[in-house]
Amino acid sequence: MTQRKIEPSRALVPSLGSLAITIIVMFAALFWPAGTLDWPRGWMFLGLFLVLTAIAIIWIWRTNPELFAARSRYQKGTKAWDAVVATLTIILFAAILPVGAFDDGRFHWAPQPDWIVFTGYLLMIAGYLGLTWAQAVNRHFEPTVRIQTDRDHKVIDTGPYAVIRHPGYATAVLLAAGIALSLGSLYALIPAGLLVVVLFGRTLGEEAELRKGLAGYKEYMERVRWRWIPGIW
Repeated sequence: MTQRKIEPSRALVPSLGSLAITIIVMFAALFWPAGTLDWPRGWMFLGLFLVLTAIAIIWIWRTNPELFAARSRYQKGTKAWDAVVATLTIILFAAILPVGAFDDGRFHWAPQPDWIVFTGYLLMIAGYLGLTWAQAVNRHFEPTVRIQTDRDHKVIDTGPYAVIRHPGYATAVLLAAGIALSLGSLYALIPAGLLVVVLFGRTLGEEAELRKGLAGYKEYMERVRWRWIPGIW
C-alpha cells in the first residue's frame, strides 16, 4: 500500500483553528462554573496549558507534522466501539474543568493547599510532555483504533514505545490527575478516575485489534512486556 503523504502546512492551519475553539471552550468551562474571573488558579492552569500546547505544536510540527491531519477527525475504518469510547474519553477529560471550577473557584468544597496545586503542575507537565513524545515518534497516533492500511501501518517500538506499549494512555492518566490537582480540586479527580477505568478497557480493546490485524504486534508484545507501568501492568 502506498504511504499517504500529507502537506504539513495544510494540516496545521485547521488544527490551529480547532485549538482556538478549544481554548474558548476551556475558558467557558473554567470561569462560568467558577462564577468569577477572579480565580488565580484557573488563570494559572490556563496559562500553563497554553505554554505546554505551544511546545507540543512546535515539537510535533518538527517531527511528525502529518499527525495534525491524522488526528483532526475519526478516520475511515474506525471501530464503532472505539468511536464511542474515544468520545467518552473526551467528555471525561472535559468534565475535569467544570468540576474543578465549581469546587475551588465557587463553592470551596474541599480547599487544597498550594503544594497540592504545585504537585498538579508537575504531573500536568510530565503528562503533557510525555503524551507529546509518544505522538512525536508515532505517525499512527490517531484518535481511534483501526489498522491503518492506507498509511502503511507498522509497529512503533522507539522512544517511549521501547519501554511500555501504551505511553499515550499512561501519560494521559498523569495529565488528567495533574489537571485536577492544578485546579486545587480533589473532586475533579472523580472524572479523572473514571477516565482511568475507560482507558484501561480501551487499552485491552486496542491490543486485541492490533494483535489480530497488525503484522509484528505479537512479537512486539513479547519484547515489551508492560502496557502502562514497567513492573506493574
